[in-house]
Amino acid sequence: MKLLQRPLLVCAFLSCLSATVQAEATRLSPSEIIANAPDSAWRVLDLDNTLLLDLATGTVIIELNPLLAPNHVSNIKKLAREGFYKNLNMYRFVEGFVAQGGDASEQKKVTSGQKAIEAEFFHQTTAPLVMTVVDDKDGYAAKTGFLNGFAVAQKSDATQTWQTHCPGTFAMARSDSPDSGGTEFYIALGTLRYLDRNITAFGRVIDGMEHLQRLDRKPKDDSERAQRAFNPILDMVVAADVKNTRPVNLEIMDTGSVSFSELVESRRNRPSSWFIETPNYTDVCAVSVPSRPFANK
Repeated sequence: MKLLQRPLLVCAFLSCLSATVQAEATRLSPSEIIANAPDSAWRVLDLDNTLLLDLATGTVIIELNPLLAPNHVSNIKKLAREGFYKNLNMYRFVEGFVAQGGDASEQKKVTSGQKAIEAEFFHQTTAPLVMTVVDDKDGYAAKTGFLNGFAVAQKSDATQTWQTHCPGTFAMARSDSPDSGGTEFYIALGTLRYLDRNITAFGRVIDGMEHLQRLDRKPKDDSERAQRAFNPILDMVVAADVKNTRPVNLEIMDTGSVSFSELVESRRNRPSSWFIETPNYTDVCAVSVPSRPFANK
């Protein structure tokens, strides 16, 4: 009887091996997952929570995060609608760090928005917020993942959630006082996770990062004229307000979809035969949320 068990074990092993090889062979690459994602895996961009930042070389499209920082989203939309940013500047550029814009003089008056509002470093809930988990071995948080299209981190019980500082993060600059931010925004040019929960992050660039990289690094000279001409902001508007003349026809992959979970897994273990090492790991900032154009519906 013992002699009969060995071939059965061998058969079982070969069967498992065959299934593993077959599974490996059918794993899709990130680009294949995106290309094959069904329409149900995509959502239309919410234009009422989208900003168009017009720079000299083109437009930066910014999606806002009203769930995690509702007051900052409301305030910057008021500022945009009152024309606060028109003809101001992207007055600070630090390579690999941030591109910062607004009123460097701090003299421009606001009419409907506020100059300073209470910080929203994180969003506190009584019940856990469910996200698509990327990593539970993060150095800055108990776990990281995606919620409503944004890279986020959470405490272990998932009742405190905040947006992480990945490249393209849109956030509000401040001075030493936590509640001093309100008009001066910046966009992260690198991964700046040490800023998490120290500054209110409330959006992300979904298109146009190249226009930020093309900004001048410093004014031509110290003259007032050079300062005024330095990286001008032509305007900042809410996309919903100009949808008839400037349509933004974009769909974003739903980060709660099966397709996005498959994309995260494909980033965690790259299926291409080129990769020798597959660490079974990916950082939340290494996973980009796909977008795609769509025809008017």
